This record gives sequence, C-alpha cells and structure tokens, in this order.
Amino acid sequence: MTFAVIKTGGKQYKVAANDVIKIEKLEAEAGDIVTFDQVLMVGDTIGAPLVEGALVAAELVETKKQKTVIIFKKRRRHNSRRRNGHRQLLSTVRITEILTGGAKPTIKAAAKAKKTEAVTEKAPAKKTETKAAAPKAEKAEAPAKKPATKKAAAAKDESAAEKPAKKAPAKKADKADKE
Repeated sequence: MTFAVIKTGGKQYKVAANDVIKIEKLEAEAGDIVTFDQVLMVGDTIGAPLVEGALVAAELVETKKQKTVIIFKKRRRHNSRRRNGHRQLLSTVRITEILTGGAKPTIKAAAKAKKTEAVTEKAPAKKTETKAAAPKAEKAEAPAKKPATKKAAAAKDESAAEKPAKKAPAKKADKADKE
C-alpha cells in the first residue's frame, strides 16, 4: 500500500488512499476535489524538499468547528483570573488517490464532484420557491385577523372603562368617610 507525506496548514500528515483526516480549514465546499501539491514523500521516494510531479487528490467531506479548548490563566496572589475559549475550524478530507510523475486526478473523482454540485444546485432552488410562497399566504391571512382584533380590543376598552368608573367613586367615598 502506497503512502505519502503531505504538508498543509503548517502540519505534516502521513496519508494513504481512502484515509479520512481532519486538517486546517480549506476554502472549498463539501464534495469538491482538492489537491495537495506539497508532497514531501511518496513511498520510499524522499523529496528535497518536495517530490517532483507528485500530487495527492482528496474529496472535501465537511467543514465544521472542533471542540472548545478552554484557556485559563491565573496569577496567584494577585486575584487575577482570565478564562477564554477557542473553537478551531477543521475540514474533514477523504484521500482519493496519490499521483506521481505529473499525473492529473482521474475522471472518477471529477465525476463525483460534478454530481454533488448538481445536487446542491437543485436543492436551493426548491427552498426559494417555498419561501416565496409562504409570505404570500401570511399576507392573505393578516388582513382577516386585524378587524377581529380591533373589535375585541374595542370591547375590552369598553369593559375596562366601565370598571374603573364604578370603583373610583367608591374609593373617593371611603376617603371622605375617613376624614
């Protein structure tokens, strides 16, 4: 089984075909084919500093945040404490093939990328149609509710106006009796 050592994100990784690794965030979308041209070693061939014509092709699976790392600093006898957290963005990558001699990634890898792109393009179109239809339905319902709420509000105002009027004279009479 052939392996390679690649350099990305300031780190080195030993990879083989069908390996899944987590690396620093890449500027690509899920399903895209990414290539690593900084290959330090392929099998027994060691580069000085890089192997000529070597290339590692991979498919980007997902990009998400790592678990939170807590940074806690304390200076004793000074009542000084600082707590901070950090979540690093990581890309999960599946290595598809290791190429040497200036070869290009195969058509299979490119075909997978095109299929995933076609699926992602269709999905947003459906979502926008449903979002566009939803506000129209809400606007149609809103005018029907407004008159009902105004009538209910007017009825509440009338009943509220009557109650304080009855209670207010009774309170004034009680105050007059006490004086």
